[in-house]
Amino acid sequence: MEALAANITMTASAARRIAKVLEKQPGKTALRISVEGGGCSGFSYRFDLVDGQNADDLVISRDGATVLVDQVSLPFMDGSEIDFVDDLMGQSFQVRNPNATSSCGCGTSFSV
Repeated sequence: MEALAANITMTASAARRIAKVLEKQPGKTALRISVEGGGCSGFSYRFDLVDGQNADDLVISRDGATVLVDQVSLPFMDGSEIDFVDDLMGQSFQVRNPNATSSCGCGTSFSV
């Protein structure tokens, strides 16, 4: 089965934060973002620190940071931008997803 390609980008802010988090996690080499069923809007993002990649993962690298996305999640995330936001509401990774038709207030759940 041929791997799907997707256009997913990472901001400089997200890359800096991922690199900083990974520095403090011995043995972890990347942030894996996946889409799972559930959440208040139908799908939710899952963020995990991992120590390796699968052969068919999409690998997004920037400024020493690596994000991995599995093939099942790619169609849901195509065209997305991964960002890290630090504002009055707190700090969080956010996925700006053009495929999402609605999302919840916390930003981790969406529908397509």
